Amino acid sequence: MKLGKLSRSSGRKTEAGAASESGTPPRVELTIEELAKASHSTARNIRAYQDRGLIPPPERRGRTGIYGAEHLSRLRIINQMLTRGFTLASIGELLSAWESGQDISALLGLEAAVSSPWTNETPKQYSFVELARLFGGQFDPRWLVKAHELGVLKPHGMGFVAPSPRMIQAGAELVKAGIPLDEMLDVVKQLRANVEHAAEEMVHLVERHVFDRFGTPLPPREEAPQLGELIWRLRPLVEMAVQAEVSRAMEISATRHLGNRLAHVLDELARRKVDTPATAETPKPKKRTPKTRKK
Repeated sequence: MKLGKLSRSSGRKTEAGAASESGTPPRVELTIEELAKASHSTARNIRAYQDRGLIPPPERRGRTGIYGAEHLSRLRIINQMLTRGFTLASIGELLSAWESGQDISALLGLEAAVSSPWTNETPKQYSFVELARLFGGQFDPRWLVKAHELGVLKPHGMGFVAPSPRMIQAGAELVKAGIPLDEMLDVVKQLRANVEHAAEEMVHLVERHVFDRFGTPLPPREEAPQLGELIWRLRPLVEMAVQAEVSRAMEISATRHLGNRLAHVLDELARRKVDTPATAETPKPKKRTPKTRKK
């Protein structure tokens, strides 16, 4: 059983699944190794799925196969169904049934809009020497325990992988400014708990007001494309709302703490100026008159 060819409807982007700023689905171009990494699968499994017709073959460019967002979405659906106990045969039958009624790209497009990564960051690998250099020679190996617990740095071979290189760069700059990384990670841990709670509530809003009205696990096929477009539009709006709240909170906190400290310094300078007596005016030296020479 071979399934039909996927629709090529996404816009180009090299990062797997990240939404564009305009809220439109991006175009993804991946090698099989990159696809395996993005889908938490293996190149071997991907080839096996191709042989079974569960995913279509890649676009050939010379000797390299290029996979798109549709391949990534279908792999995610397959992985989710496998975790629910479906066999590959039953997954193939389900996908085939969908395709017999309508192009499966509608379902895949909705899945991509819902579960694609919300960041365009690419994980980066560091050796310990590279980390030490990045942190200006001030990297404490004891920080690795907390970084690993939070998933900020994950052991990989002889080094480490950072899912968010920007987080590592921020930590390095703070360490150079005199702030220990483990204390920054304590703040990240607190922030993560609050952000995860807010994200859960935001998803519940979308679920309650967008999906619950259908009253079924999946929306009708004819609604899938419109729902996918709606989710793509909502994604950047949610990020904007979160960023606005973070900026507001940082402004309030910085004004309260650092502003008070700055005001204290200014008050102290003003007090010293008042307490210091005015310096008396230095008298000008008298002009010397030449003595009259006696005859």
